[in-house]
Amino acid sequence: VFGFLVTLGGLGAIVLGLAVTSLSTVLIYIALALFAALGLDPAVRFLERRGLSRSIAVLVVILGLIVIVALILWMVLPIVIEQVASFVRSVPSMIQDFTRSDIYATLEKQFGDQFEDLVADIQKFLTNPGNIATIGGGALKIGAGIATGISGAIVVLVLTLYFVATLPGIKTSLLRLAPARDRARAADITEQITDSVGGYVMGMVVLAFFNALLAFLLYLFLGLPFPPLMATVAFCITLIPLVGSVMFWIIGTGLALFTNPLAALVFGIVYLVYMQVEAYVITPRVMNRAISIPGSLVVIGALAGGTLLGLLGALVAVPVAASILIIINPVLLP
Repeated sequence: VFGFLVTLGGLGAIVLGLAVTSLSTVLIYIALALFAALGLDPAVRFLERRGLSRSIAVLVVILGLIVIVALILWMVLPIVIEQVASFVRSVPSMIQDFTRSDIYATLEKQFGDQFEDLVADIQKFLTNPGNIATIGGGALKIGAGIATGISGAIVVLVLTLYFVATLPGIKTSLLRLAPARDRARAADITEQITDSVGGYVMGMVVLAFFNALLAFLLYLFLGLPFPPLMATVAFCITLIPLVGSVMFWIIGTGLALFTNPLAALVFGIVYLVYMQVEAYVITPRVMNRAISIPGSLVVIGALAGGTLLGLLGALVAVPVAASILIIINPVLLP
């Protein structure tokens, strides 16, 4: 009997694991929608404090979000598609111009054949369209198709609408699962977590917008190619906490180096200065009272989340770590 029950338990665990694997896409949709709902909740509550009912506030926020996303796609998407194609076509000529520059001659004289082989490998990598699909990691399945992406976005939007509209009811229902004697403390912890996640999401979007605006202006005024494309890349990459700005600094400077070494130097210096201003001035103001977590846990959480769930894991790792700390402090360390 014991062996039979153990076997049934093992088979049940396998079936449950297969079910979770099959539902992974749905779970990702739910996680994205919940993350977006918590990010929009501060805006909804702001409108509620101005006298609007929650239903009207939710409707205004969702309509505003749809309008903003539609305008961005309408203005940026055609330019980005055109410039991605132009970028792929212009890579060989950009590398040839770089090989005729003085900086290439200096590096070739310093490192010899090894540097020539490195440039050739970079050119081969950039001109291979198959490598584009590997840049996004496991989270962004670029090859899934346009139809799947559109349907997924619609599902996430609908779930976000429901989550934002019923967020107070969801929290109340979850609090009923807690014992009555702990319900007040659980409610306080829940409010801290939702406020922390909502403030974090809004803060990351604001910081990513500043990075995208700076990248666009620098590429435009320095005469570097593809300003809208680089602004879009900057917004997407800098959503990743802590390491996103450094990653885009390397990408933006490296791309500019193939076009104009002097402009690349200016871009690298200006963006490096901005990174310091963002770290010590902008981020503390934007993230004030939103989230409090040690820097080491930010790095560890971003690495662990990115390894487990790709870009989605890197985005949610920091608020998840902050939520765990919020729970640990009053519960395990009262």
